[in-house]
Amino acid sequence: MLVIGGSAGGLDIILSVLPLLRSDLPFPLIVVLHRKGRSDSNLSDLLASKTTIPVKEAEDKDKLNDHCIYIAPADYHLLVETNKTLSLDFSEKVNYSRPSIDVTFETAAEAFKTNLVCLLLSGASADGTLGLKAVKKYGGTAIVQSPHTAKVAYMPEHAIADVKVDQIVDAPEIGILINSL
Repeated sequence: MLVIGGSAGGLDIILSVLPLLRSDLPFPLIVVLHRKGRSDSNLSDLLASKTTIPVKEAEDKDKLNDHCIYIAPADYHLLVETNKTLSLDFSEKVNYSRPSIDVTFETAAEAFKTNLVCLLLSGASADGTLGLKAVKKYGGTAIVQSPHTAKVAYMPEHAIADVKVDQIVDAPEIGILINSL
């Protein structure tokens, strides 16, 4: 499974990468973006317009399927369960965010262990760093966007300083990287 997390500047990267992805990705892909506090179904529609891969806003108890992109809904944490389903949680914000990238990275790490890749994109908070530590603890792969190509470098810089990441990737190479997984 692949989980991508981002904040300020992250949506721009996602929009540029989606058209490049092969339609037969052999794994589920989850996207966690910091969003406004109320539901915005337009995000799913916007992302779906950029790819032939099915895109859906995650719902409680969704079963993860290959060849599908799941979007964390606004104002809910998205958890990955060990039975490969999704859960939504309305508990307190983590790193001032709900959805929190850390929450999804951490729960995905517990569920998928070595079969997980997490990619942290541009952003202005420390969200994602603790999650990447969990990914590494469970044997998964931690990848971070190069701060030099990030619209807001703080999030990737923080992760690189605190986690022994497996790879740092420039924005233009992200699509190639995902297609090679």
